[in-house]
Amino acid sequence: MPAERDVLLRGLEAFAELGYDRASARELARRLGVSHIFINDRYGSKAAFWRAVVDTALGAQLTRMAPAAPGSDDEDVVRQFVMEFYRSSIGEPYLALLMADEAARDTERLDYLFRHYIEPTLALVMPSIERLMASGRMTRVPMDVLFFAIITPLSGLVQEPLARRLGRPEHLSQADRLARAEALAGLVVDGLLAPGDAKRR
Repeated sequence: MPAERDVLLRGLEAFAELGYDRASARELARRLGVSHIFINDRYGSKAAFWRAVVDTALGAQLTRMAPAAPGSDDEDVVRQFVMEFYRSSIGEPYLALLMADEAARDTERLDYLFRHYIEPTLALVMPSIERLMASGRMTRVPMDVLFFAIITPLSGLVQEPLARRLGRPEHLSQADRLARAEALAGLVVDGLLAPGDAKRR
């Protein structure tokens, strides 16, 4: 019997690669190396297993996204937030793929993700963003535009087949992956800041 951590990790990979609907209980069991009744016996249902998978992965990610220290410069808060979000996503590429798939479907699963993880994550940075927009230091755009301006570039860190066709070496070190994440974060945040306001680094 595989360890719980391995079960949840393989479950994440399966849901990311197949999507929820194509990840049948039988296919999940095959990938987990367990009996076809394992998921119902252990978790009660495929839906409950999916929640256990995302709670483990997203709960850990949310824990790493620390609130800003009192008195922090708002630009620094946004920059650090985006940087940490991209860095953490490097270690969880299947999570980014799962989120992208679920974001395109109007389901109870998306409601669950939004309520438990997307909203709490955004709450860490929205006060700083609102102050930057109010002061003119950040371009004022609708919330949905801002969200996708930050989230969508993440695909460049996790969609390896296309990235390799665009010239990314097949075997990157972790240091090189982090450097790409940091470069992308800088590009995104500098693009959001009002012209001439980005700090020179």
